[in-house]
Amino acid sequence: MKLTIHQIDAFTSSLFKGNYAAVIPLESWLSDELMLNIGAENNVSETAFTCLQDDGSYAIRWFSPLMEIDFCGHATLAAAYVLCEENNISQVRFTAEAVGELIVNKNSDDSFTMTFPKQAPTKVEDIPDALLKGLSIQPVLVFKNRQAYFAIYDNAQQIHELTTNSALLKTLHPFDVVVSASSAEYDIVSRYFWPASGGEEDFVTGSIHTGLAPYWAQQLGKNKLNAYQASSRGGFIQCEVGESTVTLTGHAVRYLKGTIYI
Repeated sequence: MKLTIHQIDAFTSSLFKGNYAAVIPLESWLSDELMLNIGAENNVSETAFTCLQDDGSYAIRWFSPLMEIDFCGHATLAAAYVLCEENNISQVRFTAEAVGELIVNKNSDDSFTMTFPKQAPTKVEDIPDALLKGLSIQPVLVFKNRQAYFAIYDNAQQIHELTTNSALLKTLHPFDVVVSASSAEYDIVSRYFWPASGGEEDFVTGSIHTGLAPYWAQQLGKNKLNAYQASSRGGFIQCEVGESTVTLTGHAVRYLKGTIYI
């Protein structure tokens, strides 16, 4: 069996920046074991598998090197890039079991706008010791949504300087950890740690901005925000918060197209 594989750098206009994702379009689903093995072999933060449905939408599943992930923004952007390019289309409708329908539109400037369900976090009163001890700088507030703990800081410099104890953060599974602050340059500055689910630090995490954008929109009093994820590769996301949705806009560039031999 031969499978076509694409590798795309998402949330960037420059190769070797943003977050990389593999995309594998399928005609029918592979076994879970095989998709897990492919995700591990690819060893990028996520591999997205897509499968065309009878209604014209694409079912999508995401696999980190360690496990299946129920929602991934940057790999959705990468998959939309591939499907739009391969099929000469400008809109893709994805369906995912955990988050429902995800609509992605290609814009005239070659950016992509993704409409996701809003996942605003709620304040945590009883903060886990593993979270506080796992972060080298103590946050001023902690929130949580279905995906992660949100550690909020006073300034962006703390986000850049912060270090983590991965062994402690790993005990918070199934929750990951995002640290965030605002700055004069960006409305949202963040970093994302997921040692139990995929790796030490994710380069750019689209899904978490469905929680970060609603939080910072309320704090800053505006619904359109510019976000920068301050990883070693870095990435940029434009966010807009609606009643029940968050739209994320970003660019993507191709790194490779090749063949997997099974």
